[in-house]
Amino acid sequence: MGIPELPVPNGLVLRPFRGVRFAVEDPAKVTSPPYDLISDADVDALLKLHPNNVVRLILPCPNPGNSSPATTTTDSGAGVARPAAVPLEARYADARDTLRAWLEAGILVPDEAPALYVYEQSGPGVVQRGLIGDVGLADPGQHIILPHEDVMPGPVADRLALMSTTKANLEPIFLLYEGADRAASRLVDEVATKRHPLVTAHTEDGLTHRLWAITDETEIAAINADLRDRQALIADGHHRYATYRVLQRQERATRRPPRPDHPKRDNRAAEHAEEGRPSPVGGLLAPWDFGLALLVDSTAYPPDLKAIHRVIPGLPLAEATAKARGSWRVRDFDDLAEGLAELENAQEPAFLLAGANGVHLLTDPDPVQLAHAMPPDHSDRWNALNTSILTEFVLPKVWGMRDDEETVRIVHHDAEAAVRLAARTGGTAVILKPLAIDDVLAVAAGGERVPRKSTSFGPKPRTGLVLRTFAID
Repeated sequence: MGIPELPVPNGLVLRPFRGVRFAVEDPAKVTSPPYDLISDADVDALLKLHPNNVVRLILPCPNPGNSSPATTTTDSGAGVARPAAVPLEARYADARDTLRAWLEAGILVPDEAPALYVYEQSGPGVVQRGLIGDVGLADPGQHIILPHEDVMPGPVADRLALMSTTKANLEPIFLLYEGADRAASRLVDEVATKRHPLVTAHTEDGLTHRLWAITDETEIAAINADLRDRQALIADGHHRYATYRVLQRQERATRRPPRPDHPKRDNRAAEHAEEGRPSPVGGLLAPWDFGLALLVDSTAYPPDLKAIHRVIPGLPLAEATAKARGSWRVRDFDDLAEGLAELENAQEPAFLLAGANGVHLLTDPDPVQLAHAMPPDHSDRWNALNTSILTEFVLPKVWGMRDDEETVRIVHHDAEAAVRLAARTGGTAVILKPLAIDDVLAVAAGGERVPRKSTSFGPKPRTGLVLRTFAID
């Protein structure tokens, strides 16, 4: 059930906090996509939009505006402006100093009162509303916050360095829950339709972002009473949630534990946490016992689930296809669009291999070889996922390689971008269909996790509309 010395939330808790927001004329220009979707070119474009763009905090460069030195990659596989030779702590000291300077200069301004924030994203064919607040950190074994995807140590170490150095949560994770049109969901819609927003931002992707603050203690208490018995699925931000929990353990290990002769003080803190209110000074709970999160009712606002593609640099397409013919039916195409159409209609499991020369559809795997490759300690549903089959069968058994950050690159959503990357690296792009939401929910509810980077839920929250710092929170 977790580490005994850590506080245990009594259900799903969303605590108000004093948000930190940009005081600029056009708030859209200081926002960015989530950190793991930002490329080198994106960094340059964002800094050209505004010199105080939030990318300077989440992906700082030694020389802002010059983001083209040697780079490493995030867990998304997108090249980001991170000089490989710079230690993590030194890199994020720049983010810490920038954050402090912007607060002192009034570029960033804290809100006066703790709040839960209603956040709306809207655009052609898109409407999503939810609540941004401090979510109480729960061990997965408590079945309060459910991860559905594995994480890798590299991105966790990277985000840990950023959070521990800046003492801040700079972008929210994305959580889904089944609200069933109860109090929290009704209040979200009431606020969004009847109250004046704090922020309105129109971003280059065609979406409009609006933010409202809920500061009334009665409304906050009603929200948390509704949420307490619910479960939340991590839709996006597995590495950041894992980082929240590592940071919590790290911060608590460096501080004196609460005195055992003050049970009333500790109980009072737990009660405040249940109600979504800040803990009393000297109580059990601290800022690092919470993490910034967007919580969306998936019944009211069903998410859009997109595929995440793979690229294996250095594996020539001809070699990948030849090896696959021993266990898969392979159909050849000259045109990517034709191959994508056939993939869309193919029965799972199916994969489209593409690169500089040709497109090949893999279907109908040999059932004996497939059954032998899939782990017997996983459920049938887990073993039927396309990302599971890719991780356990295609990569190790067919191609003789591991699914790790060094071997396999990640490309979100865009099949053409994956093919271009494969062509540039002399490799093979593996195009997948998105997983079914029901399968993801069932796997998570059963205590299993899908392989890394199996899902991309959207629309993802925009970074930079509201930040959280431990000192101000």
